[in-house]
Amino acid sequence: MKPFLAAVTAAGSGLLGASLASRPGSRRFHVLTASVAATWLAGAQAAGPVHRGRHDVVRPVAAGVGAFGVFYGCALVARRIPPLRRAITGVLDHARRGSTASVAATTLLTGAAEEVFFRGALYDAAGARVSTAVYVLSTTATRNPALVLASAVMGTVFAWQRGRSGGVQAPLLTHVVWSALMLAFMPRLFSPEDSPPR
Repeated sequence: MKPFLAAVTAAGSGLLGASLASRPGSRRFHVLTASVAATWLAGAQAAGPVHRGRHDVVRPVAAGVGAFGVFYGCALVARRIPPLRRAITGVLDHARRGSTASVAATTLLTGAAEEVFFRGALYDAAGARVSTAVYVLSTTATRNPALVLASAVMGTVFAWQRGRSGGVQAPLLTHVVWSALMLAFMPRLFSPEDSPPR
């Protein structure tokens, strides 16, 4: 991986970890999350042109809906496993507190920015396997096992879409749809009482 892309990855990962460690609903959380998205977008732009790929909308959207269905089913099982239940609830605290519109905007913007960087600039420079591995490694900065597992599964799906479509549009659409549905429906499955102490 090129030194510049490694530096961007390190910076974005550090900001990502700090954002999830901040108090849910706080100004600090929103500022840091916006900074994560800005880092991915700026890094991708500085690395060169990002390929859009095929102009297909239906299949990426359907893939996002399907991925949500799979994760929803897994969540029904995960909420019976205390460590996973606490990990997921900790993430969902950020969705429950603060402005719904702000949380949705930062979540979807960050998801889109991740695709532009990881399935755009980094994929072009290092290929599917390395970009996926780095994506998962970046997510470990959150210290949340549920997010790391999700990044491994969805990172593989996104990389496959990038390879098939020739650009970032397909994985970006799938990521945004999947994230929007997760944000809308997952908080109902997990009680705030299971949140880890901060």
